[in-house]
Parts: sequence; structure tokens; C-alpha cells
Amino acid sequence: MAISAGPLFKFNPSISFIVNFDPSREQNAREMIDEVWKKLSASGTALMPLDQYPFSERYGWIQDKYGVSWQLILTNPEGEPRPTIVPSLMFVGKNCGKAEEARDFYLSVFRNAKPGALFRYGPGQEPDKEGTVMFTDFMLENTWFAAMDSAHEHLFNFNEAISLRVRCETQEEIDYYWEKLSAVPAAEQCGWLKDKYGVSWQIVPAALDEMMTMGTPEQRDRVTQAFLKMKKFNIAELQKAFQGE
Repeated sequence: MAISAGPLFKFNPSISFIVNFDPSREQNAREMIDEVWKKLSASGTALMPLDQYPFSERYGWIQDKYGVSWQLILTNPEGEPRPTIVPSLMFVGKNCGKAEEARDFYLSVFRNAKPGALFRYGPGQEPDKEGTVMFTDFMLENTWFAAMDSAHEHLFNFNEAISLRVRCETQEEIDYYWEKLSAVPAAEQCGWLKDKYGVSWQIVPAALDEMMTMGTPEQRDRVTQAFLKMKKFNIAELQKAFQGE
């Protein structure tokens, strides 16, 4: 999803999107990765050139003209299949070294979850510390995520420009995720929260989507005025606003 939010928060590489070009699924995967790289390069900035690396025959990391970061990789066809696009979290600065801890935390919060691969930095890979996470991935509610530590100097960290949205069917679910994830009271607003690593989440009732797509202009306005006053969403109060009570 995308929203217009003004100049308050700028995209940065702390959250990027890995794009897997798998030769076992696409015969022309190598040509496709070159084509997508060329299109994203228009007014973009290469963070790691499209080239051969120890972990892939063809890989590149680029920030497009909007500031969104993409990691394009020619996937090993013998590896375990992954979705084409995987959100990736990079733990830097004070978060560096916490990628494995964060992965385990998220796996404990979400009920339908499982770990994937885990590769660690070895000796001689300074400034990255031996034993920290070079790459890991994990599945939360049928969505795959990746994470890594980076001890290099980065002038950015997680912010609200990219958030992770959890769609909840009940108030019980909203209460559960809010209690488990929210760690920065000052960041709580309109269903948004920040966890202990600074990652932003939106804990949103499914009913809100229905109200905003099916309601009349008057109903949508009442619901909007109601949720602008909320921190954690209250489904019952939103329904009252929708019905004009």
C-alpha cells in the first residue's frame, strides 16, 4: 500500500525489498534482472552495483527515484523457494547485532510463523562482528521477511516511511498485537506504533477497510474524525461513528 504523507519521513535503506529472479521459475531470469535494474536506475542511486558477488552470480542494491530501496538477486535455483518480493530489515547503529534477537521476537509474537535460513558473519569480515547475522529470513502470517546486521556507518535507521501493516479481524487481535509490539508510547497514533527496535507497525481492523470503501462520504468522514482521536483502534467506537450513533 502507498499513502501520501508529506515531507515528514523519508525512505531509506533500513527497509528494502528483495526481488528474487529465480531461473527455475523464469527461463530468462538473468535478462529480467538486467531489465528491472535499468528501469529502477532512471534517476536512481546504486548502493551496490549490479555484479557478481560471493552469494550470487547477479546481484545489485539500488535506491529508485522515490528513495525506495530494492535488492535484485539472481536466486540459486537449488535453494528453498521464496516469494518474488521479500521485505528486508537492516539492523544498523544501536540496533546492529540485534537481527537474530528481533527475528526470534517476531516469531514469538505471531502465531503462524516459522524460521527460515540463517547465515552469520565469519572472521575477517570487519567491521561486522563474527557471529552476527549476515542474512536470515522468516515467515510471519504467510509473509516472508529477511533481516541482516550491518556494522558499517549508516546515517539512517528505521522510521515511519515504511511500516508493516497487520490486518485484524477482532478487537482481541488488536489488543494482543498492540500489547506485544508497542514500545514507544509517544509514537502511538491512529493505529500506528513503534516496536523496541524502532520498526513501525499499523495495527488495523479489517472492518475499517470495509467502512472506508463501502461507506458514504458522510460515513467515511465520521469514521475518519473518530480514528484521528485514537491511538489504538477501537472497533466498537468506529462502528458507532460509521452508523452515526
